[in-house]
Amino acid sequence: MKTAQTASQPSTGSGEEVNAKARRITLLLLTVTYFFSYMDRQILAILLEDIKADLLLNDTQLGLLSGLAFALFYATLGIPVAAMADRMNRVNIISIALAIWSGMTAVCGLAQNFTQLLLARIGVGIGEAGSSPPSHSIIADLYPADKRALALSIYSLGVTLGAAAGQMFGGNLTYFFDWRIAFLAIGLPGVALAIIVKLFATEPMRKAEPGAVESDKMPSIGAGFRSIFANRAAVWLVAGVTLTSMIGYALTGWTPAYLIRSYGLNTLQVGNIVAPLLAIAGVASGLGSGWLANRLSQRYGIMAQPLMVAGLKAIALPFLIWFYMADSAPLAVGVYFIAVLFQSCYLGPTFAMIQTLAPLRMRAVWAAITLLVINLIGLGLGPTLVGVLSDYFVADYGDESLRQALLVIACFTPLAIFCYWRASRCLALQAQAEPAGLKA
Repeated sequence: MKTAQTASQPSTGSGEEVNAKARRITLLLLTVTYFFSYMDRQILAILLEDIKADLLLNDTQLGLLSGLAFALFYATLGIPVAAMADRMNRVNIISIALAIWSGMTAVCGLAQNFTQLLLARIGVGIGEAGSSPPSHSIIADLYPADKRALALSIYSLGVTLGAAAGQMFGGNLTYFFDWRIAFLAIGLPGVALAIIVKLFATEPMRKAEPGAVESDKMPSIGAGFRSIFANRAAVWLVAGVTLTSMIGYALTGWTPAYLIRSYGLNTLQVGNIVAPLLAIAGVASGLGSGWLANRLSQRYGIMAQPLMVAGLKAIALPFLIWFYMADSAPLAVGVYFIAVLFQSCYLGPTFAMIQTLAPLRMRAVWAAITLLVINLIGLGLGPTLVGVLSDYFVADYGDESLRQALLVIACFTPLAIFCYWRASRCLALQAQAEPAGLKA
């Protein structure tokens, strides 16, 4: 799988060996940074109804703000940033990016019309492009393959906790003040965090997998694309995580508005009741799936991990459908909790598999390519398509048009399950051909 001209040393590139304490501190800071990125990104979800009323927008415009406007720049700029991260100090890149997107989140609160808010959201996307690829690369160098799924699952808690915090803080701030204050209060603390990351996060040495052969020559971005798409298992993993993310981004981006429109909840109820419940479910799912993925990998090999994801998502599917068909708020929130408990299992194991399959000097690029596809299709298409479908369904369903739009998106879940199953089959074939490379 990993081919090159000369064998590498155990570590390459600039950086330092990391002791256990520094490793934990670095993982914590990267996770908190990811938390801030999702909090800044997903706070928009609970503010949509207030922004719609204040700026007189339709659901298609809200979908663009939630999805495509952010995703287009976030995803495409991730590739050159990842190429930089494979060559330069990754901690510096992350801290600068954090300061940029936090400042632009605060600027969202100053917008007076759709165009200004659109440009501010683009700025948030530009900044956040510098976070995940170098973070994935750092974590891959901090933890060996048999411990990587749990480490990346801990890192991926930033998704669940950040989205929940955005709804909690955003719901309270917009209820007692307004949506503009919410953006300002959420954005500005990230600038201080950027300084802390710069001072206390560690840049580790770049380490190859045991037995891997690597070239000292830095690969091009084109080589990164060719290598990831030449690996059939990686292609199916990217397809699976992209479809899953499209459903997930649509759900997290529009669920507060759905609960407000269809069940009469207000932002305070969504922020203080629903968001904490979903945070509990997401944390349990993320940590549990990361632990289970590590155990399965140690016992059965890496091919067991995508089967685990497929199985858990199959359990979540009926509850997800039920959520969009429930006729009362308590029932809807209850089945939503169960759906999130099982469906939030995919990020850590998937990115761990991607990092394990990636050549040493292409780890950040492989992460960025994965994120490019995830975010252009998942984040870009998911929330945007919901907005378009919701406006389309208004004539037939009126105030329940958003419910119907979200139900359509949920029906893509079986395709994601199939992709993870196919990834497992490809990994099994690769293990037969190269058993030493996939045992971890």
